[in-house]
Amino acid sequence: MSSPITQSLERIPDQIGSLVMNDEGAILSSTGDLINDERTAGIIMNIVLNAKRVSLNMNADVYEPFKRVSIMIDPDHCYLATVSNNKVYCVKRKYRSTESHDPIPSAAVEC
Repeated sequence: MSSPITQSLERIPDQIGSLVMNDEGAILSSTGDLINDERTAGIIMNIVLNAKRVSLNMNADVYEPFKRVSIMIDPDHCYLATVSNNKVYCVKRKYRSTESHDPIPSAAVEC
């Protein structure tokens, strides 16, 4: 049985694992391929912390932090991370290429 924290993550199509971390990087919940995966949690948290420093708004007076980041590690899997309510939600998904002849298309990534 899943925890209330991961119930909505388990409904994501093609997901094979999930992590939920607090704002200090401690794992609150994990499932599937990412169960108790502290190494991956640390890497994802470092990427999120670095991404939070960058504003995507061209107007210097308005800071708009990122909402979501996708990370391609290999041709078969991707990681999706979202920050909400001082938690980092991360899902490992099977990668779905939009072009069957190219394992990692340069323009279109559907993950």
